[in-house]
Amino acid sequence: MALKSTVFKAELAVADIDHGYYADHVLTLARHPSETDERMMMRLAALALNAHKLQTVCGGDATLGFGAGLCDPDDPDVLLRDFTGRIRAWIEVGQADDKALLKACAKADEVLLYAYGPASEIWWRGIESKLARAERLQVYRVPAAGARQLAALAERSMRLQATIQEGALMLGNSQHHVDIEPLRWK
Repeated sequence: MALKSTVFKAELAVADIDHGYYADHVLTLARHPSETDERMMMRLAALALNAHKLQTVCGGDATLGFGAGLCDPDDPDVLLRDFTGRIRAWIEVGQADDKALLKACAKADEVLLYAYGPASEIWWRGIESKLARAERLQVYRVPAAGARQLAALAERSMRLQATIQEGALMLGNSQHHVDIEPLRWK
């Protein structure tokens, strides 16, 4: 018998000072049985970092949410789709395959990848030349320590505040907060 995903609910208040975006998001996250709290929370952090695109890219006429993720390798971790059906942002976390990223670049206006973990730098050195021509791709490195700290915020029912200023994300609840400053590799 297959294991089922665990459902998490999150109320996320985003204050993106860099882009003048302030909004509350009510989200449902399904954590695949093989997914860690760290990866699930990285998906949430990636959504928070890009939530402003609902306004800045789509003028409010779009949906931003989680894809099927690990359940479907052809679906992004986070997806911004406008109401015409056009994929405006395809967002992945972790260390994606170069072929999957290039395929995503053909489907979306922009593809963002947030690499994290202790092996991310080794992964990037091995894949960087294969992705050099992908104009629609942006790759960010999230420090491994920050990504690990995100797991402490994971609860079945979460109330989180995300503040983005000067490219850095401060994500927290009433007891803990995590500071993450993604470094752009590409």
